Amino acid sequence: MGANRTDLINQELGKGSTSDPFVVPIVELNNGNKIPALGLGTWQSKPEEVTAAVSYALKDAGYRHIDCAWGYVNEKDVGAGIRESGVPRSEVFITSKLWGTWHSRVEECLDQTLANLGTDYLDLYLIHWPIPLNPNGNHPFIPTLPDGTRDVDHGWKLQDTWKQMEAVLKKGKVKAIGVSNFSVAKLEEILPTAEVIPVVNQLELHIYNPQHKLVEYLKSKGIVPQAYSPLGSTNSPLLTDETVLKIAQKHSLNPSDVLIGYLCTFPFCHTRCNRTHSPQLLVAKGFVVLPKSVTPSRIESNLTGSITALEKLTAADTSELDGLAAGGKQKRFVLACNPMSSYL
Repeated sequence: MGANRTDLINQELGKGSTSDPFVVPIVELNNGNKIPALGLGTWQSKPEEVTAAVSYALKDAGYRHIDCAWGYVNEKDVGAGIRESGVPRSEVFITSKLWGTWHSRVEECLDQTLANLGTDYLDLYLIHWPIPLNPNGNHPFIPTLPDGTRDVDHGWKLQDTWKQMEAVLKKGKVKAIGVSNFSVAKLEEILPTAEVIPVVNQLELHIYNPQHKLVEYLKSKGIVPQAYSPLGSTNSPLLTDETVLKIAQKHSLNPSDVLIGYLCTFPFCHTRCNRTHSPQLLVAKGFVVLPKSVTPSRIESNLTGSITALEKLTAADTSELDGLAAGGKQKRFVLACNPMSSYL
């Protein structure tokens, strides 16, 4: 992966020009900012592994989008990886998230994240979960009640969290704000009083959990869906699904290419790129997708393979994949083990 790819990424971000035919997809947010449609997820990446993974993704694989969070407890190591890559901060889109025990202290949590990452601003800041937790509870991460249930701060309103998110946006500490794991009901708690519409909603999205109705709602509001865990979880059945394998074999793709490519898009290429694309690109979902890996070969293939899949997947392929969950395969992998799942 050479300088030509970096030049083309920069061209899409308005920073240069090149004729290199390989480009990372770009999505425009409702505030006019642009976000690379493929990013490196860092959830459950061990501190001793994530520095090298982030550095490789940026320096060698061509990524320009890193997704992290205060709650992942590895932001110092992510920041070290960004610096180690040598890629200028201005060329890297960094997302982080506000943890549940900080809903009433948004700027304070943000300042910790900025210090840990070694930057003075974020490109995107999200409310990680729509569940305020007791900031004075028995644990800084997951406070619990005597019966062992989560110590939820039922007196705090999500709309007040959002007001504080808007405040740090106005201060310039973040360039965009959004949410994560929000249902329609939770979004309706903040939208009536919001001065700024969330630019994204980051969700568990994949072929077994497509959340079609929620996605349609988001698009009606101009909110971009972001997909975490697009490959499922460890030992995920998604990679061995018969339909995925069939489509992958038909197009000479890897199963992971199909799973990520199914969610992506090339929205700018139809109006700004000199390439001639197949109309099949129009069937892609238009999500921002965040596959996670610390293995260099997989980090690279998650990017290159999914973009190749965009050229090959047909409307019929997408329709078939769209129907898997409704056909009896509906399954979530993250909420099943997440301590917040009982409150969503």
